[in-house]
Amino acid sequence: MAITAEIRLFVRQRAHFACEYCGVSELQAGGELTIDHYRPLSKGGDDHPDNLVYCCARCNQHKGEYWPELPDDLPLWNPRREHPSHHFHAIADGSLASRTDIGAFALRRLNLNRPQLVARRRRYIRNAEKKQLLDRRRHLIVARLREMSMNTELNETQQAMLIEVLDLLRLQISSDSGDDDDF
Repeated sequence: MAITAEIRLFVRQRAHFACEYCGVSELQAGGELTIDHYRPLSKGGDDHPDNLVYCCARCNQHKGEYWPELPDDLPLWNPRREHPSHHFHAIADGSLASRTDIGAFALRRLNLNRPQLVARRRRYIRNAEKKQLLDRRRHLIVARLREMSMNTELNETQQAMLIEVLDLLRLQISSDSGDDDDF
C-alpha cells in the first residue's frame, strides 16, 4: 500500500499541519512537512495511517530508522498515542524536561531541545504571559469602567436628591414666611 494523496492530506489534517514530534507548523517551516513511518518500513512497518506521523525534516532525520530491537531498548514516544505532556514539560527558559524514561529518550533521539525549538517555545511562553497580562489589564479596565458608571449613577441620584431637598427647603421657607403674615 502506497501513501496516496488522500492519505497524505488525511495525515496532514490530523496533525493540524504541524510536526507531531516538535510542533513546528508548515507555515513556520515554509512548506509541507514529511510523512514518517513510526515503525520504519525496514523494521516491519507499513503505510497504514495509524503508522504514519507528520513531522518536520529535522525530527525525521533525528528519528531515522529507529525501532527497538532488544528487550531493554526503549520505544520512541508515539505522538499519535500519547499526549506530549505525559512525557515532557516545558521549563520557563523554553526547553523541555522529561517526565518519563521514554520522554528522556525522545528528547535525546529527536533532539527536541534544539536551539530553534527552545527559542520558539520561549517566544510562545512570553506571548502567553503577555496575553495573560493583557487579559488581566482588560478585566481591570472593564471593572474600573463599571465602577465609574456606578459612581456616575450614584452622583446623579445624589444630585437629584439634593435638588429635592433644596426644593423642600424652599417650600418650607416660603410656607414659614407665609405663616408670619397671618399673625
